[in-house]
Amino acid sequence: MSLKSEWKSLSVISAVFVVLFYLPVGNLRFDNALSEALHLVKWYAREHVLLCLVPAFFIAGAIGVFVSQASVMKYLGAGANKVLAYGVASVSGSILAVCSCTVLPLFAGIHRMGAGLGPATAFLYAGPAINVLAIILTARVLGIELGVARAVGAVVFSIVIGLLMHLFFRNEEKEKAATPAALPDEGEVRPLWKTATFFAALIAILVFANWGRPAETAGLWHAIYSAKWIVTSFMGAALGLILVGWFGLTWWKVVAAGVVTGLLAAVVPAEPRLAFTAGALGLSVLLAGGNSENREWLDQSWGFAKQILPLLLIGVLIAGVLLGRPGQEGLIPSQWIAGLVGGNSIGANLFASVAGAFMYFATLTEVPILEGLLGNGMGKGPALALLLSGPALSLPSILVIRSVIGMKKTLIFLVLVVVMATITGLIYGTLF
Repeated sequence: MSLKSEWKSLSVISAVFVVLFYLPVGNLRFDNALSEALHLVKWYAREHVLLCLVPAFFIAGAIGVFVSQASVMKYLGAGANKVLAYGVASVSGSILAVCSCTVLPLFAGIHRMGAGLGPATAFLYAGPAINVLAIILTARVLGIELGVARAVGAVVFSIVIGLLMHLFFRNEEKEKAATPAALPDEGEVRPLWKTATFFAALIAILVFANWGRPAETAGLWHAIYSAKWIVTSFMGAALGLILVGWFGLTWWKVVAAGVVTGLLAAVVPAEPRLAFTAGALGLSVLLAGGNSENREWLDQSWGFAKQILPLLLIGVLIAGVLLGRPGQEGLIPSQWIAGLVGGNSIGANLFASVAGAFMYFATLTEVPILEGLLGNGMGKGPALALLLSGPALSLPSILVIRSVIGMKKTLIFLVLVVVMATITGLIYGTLF
């Protein structure tokens, strides 16, 4: 080995040794930060990996197998009609009530299939940002003007960010737009309505399994929440029928998997995640023993899981060490954050945007967190800035986005979100 590589190894080993030597174990804040990180990653594993990410991985894998590349290029490709492409991408969050981490497999799926960088990043931002439930909750808890500003800002942001990403990398997009001409004409394996019905069932399972508890104890949202697992089970049964009728799975195997899942749901009704996990495992076994198309679906889904899940868990651990869980503290004291977002200065809005971009917000949790910050003196402008940057980005999601589109594009995407959120918050804080 060369002397240079030996010095590099020695430097790494020495740096690690120094960190371990001076590790502040026993310091109350440090020990608490480690505890918060473990609590946060445990909560994330229980609440998001099984119910959010697993179905999202299956959806992303299905996109790669059952949606033709020609179709993706037609509607979302670099050469697609811009009004249609950005229109579809910018309202996606109204259908997918997901967080920034759950949308990542879907983003990776459409990007891998050839979607243009602009529409793909518009979808990436819009997926978690334009969440109907979150916008309604924002309006009810934080005020109608903040709710409207969040809704309008999220739609506009997704389009503008997508267009700017396309502009910055237009040369690459031109090359991508020219690629479809060399692709062979792909025939449809099954009618479009069958494929659409299949994806509707998958998306419905994702949405209803993650339907959050509303603040009210009556009304439409509470009724849907009360029936969420009934609806999820119904959609699971519908998916089983679709897989047997249109995708070639053996009927008695699907029935057996359904019976096991149903028995778990009946025996342990207080822990629906067990039945949900059994259903996901059953689907995996069925796909592994299916035809080549089904095995490819499982392979694609597993590929996304291997790429994305480790980065997300590492990111959640780091976020937990630095910021702790909502209502708790990590290494960074919460009063520092509250003190930096008061008023409506450029610094306050910028800090709120940056903090929001790196903090992890589960779906709907940003509203009670902001309610507490506003009660401690946070300005309305920084509040909107955090609402526009927080749900769409997080440290875990940034790590994954980098693995999909590269460091340069990820940094530009991050800067666009932060700058636009800062400017919007400054304008909103001045007006209100």
